[in-house]
Amino acid sequence: MVALSFTFLANAFEPSPLQDFCVADSTSSARVNGQPCKNPALVQASDFSFSGLHLPGNTSNPNGSRVTQVSVAQLPGLNTLGISMVRIDYAPWGINPPHTHPRATEILTVLEGCLQVGFVTSNPDNSLITKTLQKGDVFVFPVGLIHFQRNVGTRNAVAIAALSSQNPGVITIANAVFGSKPDVSSDILAKAFQVDKNVVDQLQAKF
Repeated sequence: MVALSFTFLANAFEPSPLQDFCVADSTSSARVNGQPCKNPALVQASDFSFSGLHLPGNTSNPNGSRVTQVSVAQLPGLNTLGISMVRIDYAPWGINPPHTHPRATEILTVLEGCLQVGFVTSNPDNSLITKTLQKGDVFVFPVGLIHFQRNVGTRNAVAIAALSSQNPGVITIANAVFGSKPDVSSDILAKAFQVDKNVVDQLQAKF
């Protein structure tokens, strides 16, 4: 008779909030995945509200666009709720340059103007999925994929987007590749982009 022994391992994971809310406490020094909770007895209505999305963003910059964020940094009540939003203003022919949100899917609605939008699928296909949107149209950018918008009209454009994280993060491709601190070696980038090293040096100087 052979005696058998069994070991049971139990893992518990609860992705949903386990309390009514967890207002972010920006004064806490605790380090957690997210932000620690404010004492519920100290929570106020202002922790759940934000004012300013009716105001146009300043698009006087090289990209001709401005993103106004409403994430957990601006609205502490979003902490742990898995949602945030942005307003995006575009000058005529302004762009929201190619970027990615590492922690969120984005759904965008055009409020004013006409936008060309698109995203690129992952390797090896790298297919461009693109469409021109009119006022009232909606488009979704899957989590983690590089995407962009461009105002193709002659007037200012405005969009509102919702994201599936209270802290979606953003990686603007050109800034990350050519503007890192310290610089990525120009030899590496020249080989990756199959261009002369001088071209890389010029691009890095812009960022």
